[in-house]
This record gives sequence, C-alpha cells and structure tokens, in this order.
Amino acid sequence: MATNLVFDFMRLVKCSSNRKYKGILEFSRFYARGSRYFPNDRLSHDVDSEEKKHKIKLGDSDGSHLERAPMTLGESPKQLLENAASFREATSHNKLKERIEDIWNSDPYPKNSNWKQSQAKHSIRPHCDPRGTSIILFPGQGTQFVGMGKELLQYPLVKQMFDLASSVLGYNLLSLCLNGPKDTLNQTLFCQPAVLVTSLACLEKLKATNPNAINNCIATAGFSVGEIAALVFSKALTFENAVRLVKVRAEAMQLSSDMTKSGMMTVFLAPNSKLNSACAEARKHCETLGLENIECRVANYLYPECKVIAGNKEALDFIEKHAATFELRRLKRLPVSGAFHTKLMEPAANVVKIALKKIPIQQPTISVHSNIDGKRYRNSDHILKCLPQQVVKPVCWEQTMHVLYERNQDQHYPMSFECGPGSSLKSILKMVNAKAAAMCTTVSV
Repeated sequence: MATNLVFDFMRLVKCSSNRKYKGILEFSRFYARGSRYFPNDRLSHDVDSEEKKHKIKLGDSDGSHLERAPMTLGESPKQLLENAASFREATSHNKLKERIEDIWNSDPYPKNSNWKQSQAKHSIRPHCDPRGTSIILFPGQGTQFVGMGKELLQYPLVKQMFDLASSVLGYNLLSLCLNGPKDTLNQTLFCQPAVLVTSLACLEKLKATNPNAINNCIATAGFSVGEIAALVFSKALTFENAVRLVKVRAEAMQLSSDMTKSGMMTVFLAPNSKLNSACAEARKHCETLGLENIECRVANYLYPECKVIAGNKEALDFIEKHAATFELRRLKRLPVSGAFHTKLMEPAANVVKIALKKIPIQQPTISVHSNIDGKRYRNSDHILKCLPQQVVKPVCWEQTMHVLYERNQDQHYPMSFECGPGSSLKSILKMVNAKAAAMCTTVSV
C-alpha cells in the first residue's frame, strides 16, 4: 500500500521539474520507513519504539496533562503522506477510554424517527413553520483568536473533545486555543484544527442553551474548513476522522503555500470596478516576469461588493499598484502565506483526496451545502468527489447564502446560528440578505 501511495503522489506532482516542487519527492524515501500511525505495520515498529522513549508531557491550563511526541504538527512535511494513509489503523492507536464519536452525539432527532422530509429538502424533520426551524453555519480559517473556547469548557464533553483532538494532533490544542501564542495559532497548520474543534465544541453550548436550534435544524454549511465541521454535525464524518482529515489538509495546504510565493487580498468593489480585467492583466504581468505556476483569480465570493482574490505575490502587487486603473475601491492584504482555493493548492487537493478515501463517509442526516457551488451533498460519493475540489476552487459563499435563504416575499426566514469563533458569517449574511441576517445569532466561544 505504501508503494502505491508514493507512486500516486509522485505522479500527481510531475511538475517536480520546477525546483520549488522537488522537496516533495523526499516523501518517497521517508515513507518507505513505515509510519508511527500504523501500529500494526511491522515497518513502523522501530519508529514507534524510538518515539516512545522520547514521550514528553505537555501541561494544559487546568493542570491536566496530555502525552505527545516531540514531533509536532507540521514540523516535518515528510509525514504528510503518512497521515493521509493513517485513518484505518489510527482508531486502535488512540488510547483514550471514551471515544468522542461514541459519546459526542450530534444526532439532533430521536432515533428511529419516521418523520417526512420537510420543506428544507432532504432533511429528516417534521413539517413546521419556517420560523421554528434553524440553519447552522460554521466559520473558517481567519476567525481564530487567543482565548477561544474558554466559554465552552463548562459544557459537557467539550474538554473530552479537545483531549481527543490533542491526541490525534500531537500537541495540546486546548492550551494553544486558550493561551496562544497568537503567532502559532494563526499558522495554517494550527488554526484549521483549532477552528474545527472549537466550532464543534460550540454546538455543545448551543445544545445546552437552545436545544430547539439543534432539534429543528434543516440545513448547514461551513466556510472552507468550516464545511468539514458541517459534515461532522450532519453525521457524514466522525469527529476523530474529521480532525485527522483537517490535520492532513492543513499540512498539505501549508506545503503547497511554501512552493510558490503567493497570498490573498480582500477587494472592495465599486459599481464600475473591473476585477476580472485586473486579474487578467496581473497574470500577463507575471508572464512578462517569467514566473511559473501563474495564478490570480477570485478565491472567495463574500457578497456583491466584496471578493477575496488570491494568486502570486507579484500579481497582487500589480493589482495594488494599479487599483485606480481598474476602479477598485479598497484593497486589504490578508495575513496568509498562500493562495488558498486556487490551482496553486493542487498538490494539497490531491493529498486530501487520498486521505478522504481512507475514511468511512455516511449519508448526511441533514442538508450540507458545498462551498464549490452552493448545492447540497447528495450522498457519500458526492462528498468524496467534491470535498477535495474545495481546496482549489473558489468558496462560493455568497451563492450558498442565496441557495439557503431564497424565499418568496411572503415566506418567513428560519433562525440561523453561527457556531464558532467570531461573527464574520453573520456580517456577510447581512450584506447578502438583511432579512435572513436579522434572524441570525452568533454563539460565542
């Protein structure tokens, strides 16, 4: 299996002639040694025994401790492929007595219920007034802050969720969320798992304070990595496998970012703005500079007057310099080191695809809407096909909001709840559909 995975991955990065991509090929040498994530793999016995000698303790804020190996997430990109192949064997490797996928139950309706499908389409819910239903939204990377999760620790299972996530990730996630440091938390490698787990822990607060929000949920969606939280909430993915998937995703996206100098920039538009022309001219500018792997395009559709573009650093510099020419109202660089949701993330998308094939995926119990087109996932095969594409395709959040909240003039809107750090999704919803936003509540973390 290891040989096949290495072959597949090397095939996916044929562009290794570009010297920036050559670093990936060292995966093949390392992978042949076996993996500490394969407890039943004879090749990994020496690696496991060596790591056990170097276990260290990491104390968290409340005095409890978690064991972790000294190799932390992202310390060596060579482990990327190992993680992508680790799901099946990983279950027996985790020593926590209580399994979160068993005790953390996001099933929001009685078992063996025989309800008809409601107006919310394909969600197992009773027919009821739209005002009695809810939609739950999960934020993405960039919403994290030091101290998030503090308000959630009083609710059942939250500490256990963080403990299980920490055992998967190899570091104390709760301590990082509560105490930082900020620079570490903001790194792609760490913030994606942090936002995922905090958002799912936030559901425990919502479940305790407003159980009807869970019981009557008819649809869910998440922004970028938040979509994986939505899939966990819908029971399509287990909690632990979602953490493993996000770990792989974050490592892969960071590695892809390191291959090309790139970034992202928020663009505020005026009625006469020519953003598509600006991106096209920026790509031509990069060609004149002799750059390889040229990219510049819209990566996030937020609301009509605001988009996020991503691409080569030189392309973004060009647009900043010529903003007036294209009548762009205001520009703001984002503190990220990669062009997420563009073709520059193709190596990451391929790794996510490999990882996803190792995970059991179930039929979602409620409608989960995809970032790539706003449509609901039809089945597990649809998830397997579309979720890796999310890494390289734009986040169509504005379009997703239209799909979720499209109503006739005389129809009422459901309650909405933003579960996770920050309130960015409510702010965006206000710009897309003010009436729907008036029914939206942020659940603080």
